[in-house]
Order: sequence, then structure tokens, then C-alpha cells
Amino acid sequence: MRIKDIEFPAYYETLDKNNGNLDVFVKMTDGMTYTMVVTTPNNYYWYMDKEGLDYIPAAPPDIIVRTLTKENIWKAIESFAEDNGYWLKLYFLAGKVEGVFDNNKMNKMIEKIKKEVDELKDL
Repeated sequence: MRIKDIEFPAYYETLDKNNGNLDVFVKMTDGMTYTMVVTTPNNYYWYMDKEGLDYIPAAPPDIIVRTLTKENIWKAIESFAEDNGYWLKLYFLAGKVEGVFDNNKMNKMIEKIKKEVDELKDL
């Protein structure tokens, strides 16, 4: 998979590059566009402080960069696009309620793994 372009939001220039997050649109040469959330570690600390938490609640995964420079974002997303876009696809689909990560499908996969582990124990 090859990246054709990454579109940044209009407010990008005013964003705190050390403590922020943004949605970017990753346009691929195959015509698909992936919406990805990119954030900084400081943004996680800010969120926990703001909410009075000592953890980040469960949520779809973000791409994490030290600072929100276009160069860092491009490098990170290029790494996610390696191996036929495995991680780019995974992060994108993890944000969807249905589909690949349907709870019933996951339960079946886990049951299959449990069965395989039990069979190995019996050897």
C-alpha cells in the first residue's frame, strides 16, 4: 500500500504541536481514504489531569507522535502503511463498532484459541 497524500485539518497551523490531537485523512493510491487520529503523549497526560483519571479509558487506538509536525505524522503513517497497510487497516477498523471486530466473531476466535491451548495441555 502506498500513501498518495495526507490531508490535515484547516486548524492545523493553530494546533498545540506538543499537546494536541487531530484527525488526518490518509489517501491511498488504491483510492481508499483512512481517517486516523494522531496524538501526542502530552495530550494523554492532559486528558487524564482534566478528567481526574490515572488511566486512559478504552477507546479506538491513536497514532502517537512526539510532536504534531507534518514530518512526524508522515513518518508514523508511513510505518503504519508497511506490510500492505496491516496496522493502518487495523487501527482504522478498530474504530468501527461492527465488522472485523464484531464481539461474536471475537468470542468465536477466543474459544478456538482456548480449545487449541487445551489440546496442547493434553499432549
